[in-house]
Parts: sequence; structure tokens; C-alpha cells
Amino acid sequence: MTKEQERARARRRHEEQQKTAKPPVGDATRDKQVFGVILAVILVIAAVIAVPKIVGSSDTPSAASTAPATQPTDGATTSSGGLAAGQKLAAGCTAPPALQAKPKQQTTVPSKATAAGKTFVATVKTTCGDLVLELDGAKAPQTVASFLNLAKTGYWAPSPCHRLTTEGIYVLQCGDPTGTGQGDPGYGFGIENAPKDGRYPRGVLAMARTQDPNSNGGQFFITYKETQLPTDGGGYTIFGKVTKGLDIVDKIAAGGLVAAGEPTPVNPISILSVTVTEKKA
Repeated sequence: MTKEQERARARRRHEEQQKTAKPPVGDATRDKQVFGVILAVILVIAAVIAVPKIVGSSDTPSAASTAPATQPTDGATTSSGGLAAGQKLAAGCTAPPALQAKPKQQTTVPSKATAAGKTFVATVKTTCGDLVLELDGAKAPQTVASFLNLAKTGYWAPSPCHRLTTEGIYVLQCGDPTGTGQGDPGYGFGIENAPKDGRYPRGVLAMARTQDPNSNGGQFFITYKETQLPTDGGGYTIFGKVTKGLDIVDKIAAGGLVAAGEPTPVNPISILSVTVTEKKA
């Protein structure tokens, strides 16, 4: 091959390489590409930040226990009286009155000497009829003394029975003028006459309390079926029994609850007044 032919072949190879080779990237072009990448990243980050959270709070209300010693639960009676959502009147009942604007408060626990060794009869006038209770001052003198005091001062006039339990534990709880389950008369006292086996027969009148054994105050409950309650912490004071009107409690219980897991009875009942007399032998 002549030198002229070699030069011609070399020239053709060079031309072919030039056709397939990528053009070099200039500084300006490179800067544009880098800027484009950065801008894209910024836009993605901004979009993520701008998206609203759709996952709700992980905080959920603690489940309410069914025992009368549970943490307070909201009642349903409205501050202006009448029926709350989901409630209706049972036969023979009238609409609940408005809650007390300012429930009476005291600071001194009444002397148990006023009730010790005595038996009393309490008539509880309600929006669904009268409940008659027999109070045992011999077995629960402090509790009965407190009940006498609160009745005399009109502490419960009026107040709703804010809590009903219908599964496992069968009680109607009353005695809080605020209707929230958090009210107390301003004092507290300890447990008396609590059954060691935790058995509460139908028609028993007992004190409700928190986990504090000295938190007995103004709230009490009536068992409309035999109920087994925990004995941890000392149990619950039995201080009497229903002698008349338990059919009224049965009627309220039969109406059930406004919502599952909630304490509000479908059929409301409120205390209007309480009068107490000593039972003579």
C-alpha cells in the first residue's frame, strides 16, 4: 500500500470517529444540568412538606372500667335540663331538671356518732317515682352520717343518676350534682362494711369511690342484679338496701345505654329530693 493510500484510509477512520463521538459538554451546559438536578430535589422536598398529615393522633381515651370505683365518666344530663342525644323518657318518668349551677360544698366530715347504732329510712324522690331506702348506721355509721348530712343540706337536689352498667356488673350510680361523675361534697372518708367476698346482692345500696379508699363522698350505687365486685383496695361500703322502688331501677336498666361502652342510660332518672327519718324499734 502506498503512502497516499495509507493517508486516505487514516482520513476516513478519523471522519467515522468524528460522526459517532459525543460532543464535549461545555462549562455552561454542565452548570445548567447541575442546577436542574438541585431544583428537582428542592421541588420534591417542598412537595413532601406541603402534604398534610393524614394519620390521626395515636392518643386514645383510656377504656372505662365497669366497676363503681372507676375513673369519673361524663354524664349525659344537659346543663339546661331535658334529654341528651339518644335519650328518651321511660313510662312514668318526667324530664330531668337542669344541673345545679353551683353544688354545695363542705369541708368537714360529719360525725359518725349521729348515726351509730341506728337505722334510718330515706325517701328519694326521683323523676321516675320514689325510692325508699333503709340505712344501716350500725354497720356503716360514718357513711350513714354523711348520707343524713347531705340529705339535710339538699346536696342532691337535684342530681342525675349519671351511670349505668349492664354487663358483668349491674349497678345504677347516682349522687353527683355535676352530672359528670367527678363531683364530691368537699370531703371524703374511708371504707366501712365491705363484703370480703366482693358479693353485692340485688337491691344493695353501696358507696362509689375512686381507687383511693378514702374517696367515699356523695356518690352511691344500687345493684339491680347480684354483682361481683373486686376486693382490691378494700371493696365498697354497703350501707343499706332498697326496700321500695327497685322496679324503677329495673326499668331504667332495661332501657340500656345510649352507646356501647358508654355509661349514659337511654332512660334518664334524676334525684329531686331526699328526706330521712329514724326508724324506731
